[in-house]
Amino acid sequence: MAGITSESDIDVDDPSGFESEVRAFLDAHAQRRPSGGERIWGTGDDRVSFFSNESEEEEIRLISAAKTWQRTRYDNGWGWITGPKEFGGRELSPTHQMIYDAVESKYDVPDTSQLSVVGLGLIGPTISAHAQQPTRERYLPAMYRGDIIACQLFSEPAAGSDLAAVETRATRSGDGWLLNGQKVWTSAAQHSQIGEALCRTDTSVPKHRGMTAFIVDMTAPGVEVRPLKQMTGGSEFNEVFLNDVFVPDDHRLGEVNGGWTVALTTLLNERDVVGGSSTESVTRALTPDSLAALMRATWTWDDRALRRDLSEFLAESMAVAALNEQSARTLAVGGTPGAERSVAKLMQGRNLTRAAHFVSNILGPRMIADTGEWGTFAWSQLLLASPAMRILGGTEEIMKNILAEQVLGLPKDPTIDNSRPFKDIARSGATDGVSK
Repeated sequence: MAGITSESDIDVDDPSGFESEVRAFLDAHAQRRPSGGERIWGTGDDRVSFFSNESEEEEIRLISAAKTWQRTRYDNGWGWITGPKEFGGRELSPTHQMIYDAVESKYDVPDTSQLSVVGLGLIGPTISAHAQQPTRERYLPAMYRGDIIACQLFSEPAAGSDLAAVETRATRSGDGWLLNGQKVWTSAAQHSQIGEALCRTDTSVPKHRGMTAFIVDMTAPGVEVRPLKQMTGGSEFNEVFLNDVFVPDDHRLGEVNGGWTVALTTLLNERDVVGGSSTESVTRALTPDSLAALMRATWTWDDRALRRDLSEFLAESMAVAALNEQSARTLAVGGTPGAERSVAKLMQGRNLTRAAHFVSNILGPRMIADTGEWGTFAWSQLLLASPAMRILGGTEEIMKNILAEQVLGLPKDPTIDNSRPFKDIARSGATDGVSK
């Protein structure tokens, strides 16, 4: 990898040399954004969206640009800064990754979230931790080079918050497994080449002990992806049907019936990603200056009730930022973030809802009727998307349980599901015939 400084030359306590290396790479491959970057009322793009609602052709173009930029990163040593050298990584710390992200945010580069949020943020670390060596060698370099997009095949129509209740079944078949069932709310499935699937492999034991995880080829016979139309107008989520999909045993993650351990790796990374996630348009629109400009433009700045609501929103936003900073410090010293990521995710979803309602109180009908006025109807995308943020990555109820049990030390809710065989509590016959 040409132009890459030796890791032994990097002083972790003095990141200036590393920052210089990052800037040299970005200066050679991208343009710097104009200084400032604040949202100026009445100018530029006024969209405030958390989910994409682009046309299919535009989505394909954006994904192609994302893959190209990720390939440029990887080929120059920036595609997997914290990853192992054998797969093209540099084995540096999460702090170095954060430094890189902060510097890159000042440059005009393609948005790689379709690759990075689920694939590189959740599935990649899970494959690295639990996959068999041939599978790791096959997929990890391709994923971090941008050649492969991965999706998460977890949620089902009857297993959302209670992930351990999955009924998609995997049965032994020769040197592999046959998968049958349905997954839903799968982000980017229509663009993905592989997916991480959690399946039921034993119904005679309690639900947490009878699951196995697999890497599924999304182009294999029997895989059917159906996009779901969101009320925002886009189709980022999908339902996925698995009909006798063959998966070789070397694509199994972890041990047979050890899928819950694998799933926890994915979920912990999901909390980490979702708790601090946002889009550039949302981030810029929800700054104090931008919201104050909105109130002045709509002659509501002197409304004391609205100013109180604004101060509450900004205080909550600062709390989320503090939790994310705490997690970053934990990562920087080699630790593993705990419940603070789940609390941050809970607060992030609630804050986006609070922001959408706050703006709707300012704009009224102008938020739902497009009059052509700048900075009004554009907020409708956030209003329509905000409920999803309280569900995806773990519902509010699950996050509250984690807060109650792991932070406040409250006892778990009584349940019989964790001790009875799954076959005695399943709500349908979908798992009949699952191999023992």
